Amino acid sequence: LFPQGQLLAKSWSSLFGGQSGAALQGPIYSFNGRNVLMDPLWPHRLAWHGSTPRGGHARRWDCQGWRSSGTAEGTATALGEGRLLAGHRHNCSTP
Repeated sequence: LFPQGQLLAKSWSSLFGGQSGAALQGPIYSFNGRNVLMDPLWPHRLAWHGSTPRGGHARRWDCQGWRSSGTAEGTATALGEGRLLAGHRHNCSTP
């Protein structure tokens, strides 16, 4: 959610393709209006996506059917990393 209309990325390919040095620009807001990149409520600052680096569905790593008592893993990317779909596996219970 971008209530102030900020530019998130220069282009679709820079957002998902991850050109060298490409990074999300400006603040990113949660649905309740908190700046995810600054708010202590978001200690890990991950973008959960369940995708492969090329944008396909990472079937085993999408947290599908996750339960709080489970040990499932999904793909997520640190928002400061630059490549949104670079993704690493994280426990689906990570806040």
